[in-house]
Amino acid sequence: MATRAEAFDDLVLETAERFRPVLGRRWHDVEFAVEDIPPQEPAEWEGGVPLARLWPAQGRLPARVVVYRRPVEGIAPGSDRALVVHEVLVEQIALLLGVPPHEVDPGL
Repeated sequence: MATRAEAFDDLVLETAERFRPVLGRRWHDVEFAVEDIPPQEPAEWEGGVPLARLWPAQGRLPARVVVYRRPVEGIAPGSDRALVVHEVLVEQIALLLGVPPHEVDPGL
């Protein structure tokens, strides 16, 4: 039986996998990860506790999308969690690609 943290990790990775066609060749240049909480206080422009962050690729380091488990769990109990994770990943992938979120997921 998976722990709550392991189940969340699986949810993020399964959701990220759905965006493989959107990322195309860039799929292998992006890492998806989960951390329990953001590593620092939110930046002024974040307007609260961030649910995820994108670190662009630098040199040999790939781009990295990190989803913060506890903030997501705090706003999305139960079945809503999968929808929030999906929306968060859409936003981060849109930032990565430099496109509006509706180009990543037209259903939003």
